[in-house]
Amino acid sequence: MSNAALQPRLSAGRIAIYATLLLACAVYLIPLIVMLLTSFKTPDDIRTGNLLTLPESFTVIGWVKAWAAVNGYFWNSVKIVVPAVLISTLLGALNGYVLSMWRFRGSQLFFGLLLFGCFLPFQVILLPASFTLGKLGLANTTTGLVLVHVVYGLAFTTLFFRNFYVSVPEALVRAARLDGAGFFTIFGRILLPMSVPIIMVCLIWQFTQIWNDFLFGVVFASGDTQPVTVALNNLVNTSTGAKQYNVDMAAAMIAGLPTLVVYVLAGKYFLRGLTSGAVKG
Repeated sequence: MSNAALQPRLSAGRIAIYATLLLACAVYLIPLIVMLLTSFKTPDDIRTGNLLTLPESFTVIGWVKAWAAVNGYFWNSVKIVVPAVLISTLLGALNGYVLSMWRFRGSQLFFGLLLFGCFLPFQVILLPASFTLGKLGLANTTTGLVLVHVVYGLAFTTLFFRNFYVSVPEALVRAARLDGAGFFTIFGRILLPMSVPIIMVCLIWQFTQIWNDFLFGVVFASGDTQPVTVALNNLVNTSTGAKQYNVDMAAAMIAGLPTLVVYVLAGKYFLRGLTSGAVKG
């Protein structure tokens, strides 16, 4: 059969694929559209219209009230996320480097035990972590939450870096040793410059996990030290006064905006890092 005869059939199939994808995108984006429209409505618009109607008059009062309610907690999340992500990524890189390039007796067993940490549910470590934070005097502090997230995320970052580094030729490291390069010289000058893709994977993974965390925030923090996810829950579930859905939706958008920005700006690096060895091993 000629190519000319196949062309209409291929075009129809492509149209069907695009139509299906557009429909899936529309269904997926409906909650976001509803949240966005509601956040710009007045309470009267919300009561008289339906979820998908445009506001009669756009207003940012919901956003102003939402930011006033979660402002301090938003910056608490920033104070928790930035050091926790950087520390857990750096320690994971060092662990992966050691476990792949400087193997020692029992290193495989050690890696297996560390890997087991990836399968531990959050609830299992609540009591041990509470006891440890209490002994260290870090209970109900942002520093304590940073420590918890670093420890819990270390298993994942170690797994990512170890699986990435095992794909690096060991001859490269042996040659550097023969030239007199030491442990940290090899790590800092040879492996780290090659690790940009997997570093991006760890940064995005850890940022998303820590920013969106609720359980650790509600258990290990209180009052002014709580992250934005806990503040959002408290705001939405308040039982005093009339329900302000525009404020609730605006607050939810504020809480979710950082992870959305991270994925939009760095999503391609996440996929590139995964295909560069993050899931090999």
